[in-house]
Amino acid sequence: NAKVVEYVDGKARFVVDDASAAAAAAMKPKAFVAKGQLGAQAPLGFWDPLGYCEGITEMEFKKLRSSEIKHGRLAMMATIGFITPFYSKLPGYLSLSKDIKFEDIPVGITAISKVPAAGWVQILLFAALCEFGLGPSIQEWKEGQPGDYGRGALGMFGPI
Repeated sequence: NAKVVEYVDGKARFVVDDASAAAAAAMKPKAFVAKGQLGAQAPLGFWDPLGYCEGITEMEFKKLRSSEIKHGRLAMMATIGFITPFYSKLPGYLSLSKDIKFEDIPVGITAISKVPAAGWVQILLFAALCEFGLGPSIQEWKEGQPGDYGRGALGMFGPI
């Protein structure tokens, strides 16, 4: 009294008794569950309000995790860049042609309007270089841990 368990590559798999059915179920690969990954902790648990992780594979999850880590690092550097001018500024000129010194630039959001257009072009070009130029095919999440580029603690200096 054999039963068809499932079809694999167009071929039926049969099971004769309940023990064989249990063995076949145990051999079936387990689905990836994002909720069980590192980072899900109290009080929020696994937080995915938009449902990006529903039904994704492990590789898709690692890619999302890698992007999360990269953009988190960028946000931390931007925060330091915002806070630092409140305590110290670089010596010298921001723009020689417009006679603007670093100390002439106000702190906070008001600094945005005081930086010359050429300065913003340089900032955006540097951001594009970081995003697309220095290893645009970095896909560390395919072989190792997401966010580990193998370049040390800050991702710039090599193993420390």
